[in-house]
This record gives sequence, structure tokens and C-alpha cells, in this order.
Amino acid sequence: MQMIKLIGLNSLELEDRVKQEMEENPALEEGNIISDKDTLPESDGSDISQEDIAMGDYLSEDDIPQYQINRWKNEQNTGFIESIITEDTSLYNFLIEQVRLLELTEQNELIAEYIIGNIDESGYLSRGLQAIANDLLIQEQIEVSVDELESILLKIKDLDPVGVGAADLQECLLIQLNRNEQSYYNELAQIIIRDYFEEFSKKQYDRILQNMEISKDDLKEAISEITSLNPKPGNVFGGAVETHLSDITPDFIIESYNGEITMHLNKRNAPELIINRSFSEMIKGYEQNKEGMSTENKQALMFIKQKVDNAKSFIDAIKQRQDTLQRTMESIIKFQYDFFISEDETMIRPMILKDISEDIDLNISTVSRVSSSKYLQLNGSIYPLKFFFSEAMQNSDGQDVSSIEIKAILKQTIDSENKYKPLSDSQITKILNDKGYVIARRTVAKYREQLGIPMVRLRKKL
Repeated sequence: MQMIKLIGLNSLELEDRVKQEMEENPALEEGNIISDKDTLPESDGSDISQEDIAMGDYLSEDDIPQYQINRWKNEQNTGFIESIITEDTSLYNFLIEQVRLLELTEQNELIAEYIIGNIDESGYLSRGLQAIANDLLIQEQIEVSVDELESILLKIKDLDPVGVGAADLQECLLIQLNRNEQSYYNELAQIIIRDYFEEFSKKQYDRILQNMEISKDDLKEAISEITSLNPKPGNVFGGAVETHLSDITPDFIIESYNGEITMHLNKRNAPELIINRSFSEMIKGYEQNKEGMSTENKQALMFIKQKVDNAKSFIDAIKQRQDTLQRTMESIIKFQYDFFISEDETMIRPMILKDISEDIDLNISTVSRVSSSKYLQLNGSIYPLKFFFSEAMQNSDGQDVSSIEIKAILKQTIDSENKYKPLSDSQITKILNDKGYVIARRTVAKYREQLGIPMVRLRKKL
């Protein structure tokens, strides 16, 4: 649970969290590594009492390494650039902010975060609750029933954007209709989606008219209700929803030169944490005088061991966080190698959370936490990690292309247009189609809006 909370923090938030932990636990401090050979006595295996905590090897070099991970090159360069960029709110963060207002228990809040981590970019929960329950038991040692998960999921389905958390399109539309203002036509729309969804999907309107015994005008109004809904509620977070300027400190430093890529964590992500020497000396003193130990001294030893235990757990959680960040970034670089070599956005491949999850054998929710709030610096430029995740589309040859590639070409097309006779969405669609990209006009309009580019009449110069 501690590692899951840490992994969602960016480098600045982690720095604050480490400072807080050191203030609360005097057994934890920053500094050079202390070997257990210098600080701990040989144990004779005897216990103080049955209630005592087993001492263990708290200061083993294997357990408390320096944790400055640098599997890639460029260990000497630990600099970073403080940049000001536009930061957009992700669907994951938006939902988490709302969950924290629900006054759930700590465990239920963690479960809610885990469920949200399995919601895809469109807003759907594609994984079954039994699979999520199994993951929670195996990975987090939390035993929860499907009914309990369903209860928490219902709370998530009440959040915004409306329709989020649904298992499929049918449920998504029903959630939105239930939240909309109730009317006769809204009721008809709910019946159509609930009882005649297949007929509606196949536009078998005659069959709907016959079975529901309603007029064509009524059906037209009901369909108007349905088509006003958002089939992918998560897509509103494809671009900047609420943007603000922030000082961004990258979590990863990446350099690309002559076909070689080097990467390491920002030093703020790799604090050197050790067990306080004075605590280990006190344990050594108590261990050497076990015989006849007073109750007060026994309580003091218990207190010291508890603090050392907590410090060790925190250091282990930091290590797991760093390992997870490192593995995730390495996988992203592998998938997007052509981009990191060329820094050409049109070279970005389609990539979703599941691709990284399967590549490094991590849960999708964990990959989501890593990508939702982290940034990288590539040769001086700053990118959010979620920038590299995009849906796949196809070109005229049937090959998968990234939506980022299409957006880049769309932007280039608009940038080079005649500002006195700007291109309409239909004209842009034709240009992209002629270039081999199979894309509809409504998709062009959506991508243009996500890029923050106004419609044609607002781009026209007089």
C-alpha cells in the first residue's frame, strides 16, 4: 500500500514525502550507506520475550542499497531543466480527486484507486471485477468480494464525466440517460438502449417501431436524446481540459545522440536513505545486555525496533518505486525508440497502457499511476509520459498508425494553410485521406479541438 501511494507521486511530491517521513521517524535519515558489520552484534538467536519483534538484519547492504538506479549510461549528468509547460488533467487524476471527497475508509479508497487504474482512456472498465479482486489479493494482500467491489464501483459510476466506469457502450449510455433530465423521450431512449440495443446499433428502426408501438416522431426524438450522449466519456481528457502553467521538474533525464539513448532517474527520485546510526548503536547496546533487562529498557528496545522496522519498510517501498519507474520508462523507450532517436512526433507508434503492462509484467493500474503524473526531459524538451500513449488508427495500407502522428500532420496542415482562406474540417479530412490516413471528419474535428485549434471561421484573417 505504501509503494502504491509513493508511485503516484512526482519527483517534487516524493521529495516532500521523504522529508515528512524523516520528521516523523528519527530512525530514518539521508546519508552514506552503513554496513551491518559495523553496527550490529552477532545474535545468539534468543528472544527477549514472545511479544518482542524479531530483530532481523535491518542494515543488510542487500536490503538498504544506495538506490540510485542507473541501468542506462550518463551517471555523471544529474542536471535537469525547470521548464514551464501546459499541464493537462488526466482522467485518472480527475477521478482520484473526486474519490478523495467520498470519505471512504483508507482500504476502500485504495480499492477505488485500483479500480480507477483499470479504467481505460475512453472511460470504460474493461476488466471484470473477479479479475480485479484476484489482483488485489495477490498484489496487495487485500481480500475483497465481488459484491464489495461492485459497491465501490457504483460510487465511481456516480462521478464525472458521466458514464465513466461502465463495462460497455450500452451501460455507458444508460448511465448518462439516468443522469439526464427525465422526460418522456428520455424514458423512450432508456427503453431502446436497455431492451433494443442490438436493433438500435444495426439501425433496425422498423423493428423498434413495431415492438414499442410508438410513432416515427417519437422514435426520432428518442434517438436525438441518444445521439447527444458521449460514447467515450474519457475522451474529454484527450487534450487540455483545465490548463495552467506549472513549474515542471522532469522525473527522467533522457539524451539521444548518434543513435544511442541514455536515461536515468532525476536524483530527486533516488534519495539516499539509511538507518540512523545512533538507533543501531542503541540496539547493539541493548542486545549486549539482554540478561536482566528492565521493563523500561525492554519497552525502549521495542520502540527502537518499531522505528527501524518502519524505516526499513519505507526504504523498501522507495526501492520498489524506483524499480517500477525505471522498468516502465525503459519499456516506453523500447516501444517508441524511433521517436527518441529522431524526436519526430510522426514517428510515435500506437501504444496503450496494456502494451507496457504486458511487456514488463506489471498491473495496468500501476502503469497508469506511473504515467499519469510523471515527466521526462529529452535533450532539453519536456514531455509528460502520457503523451506517448495513443490509440491506434489505420492507414489505407491497413497499417496501424498513432493518433499522435495524425495530430502532428493535422497541425502541420493548418499551420501552412492560407490564413485568409483557412481549411474547413472537411477539407482537412480530404487532405489526410489523400495522404493515406483513413479518418472521418468528426475525428478531425475532435483532434483539432484537442490541439486547441479553433474552428475555420475563427482562424480566418480579414
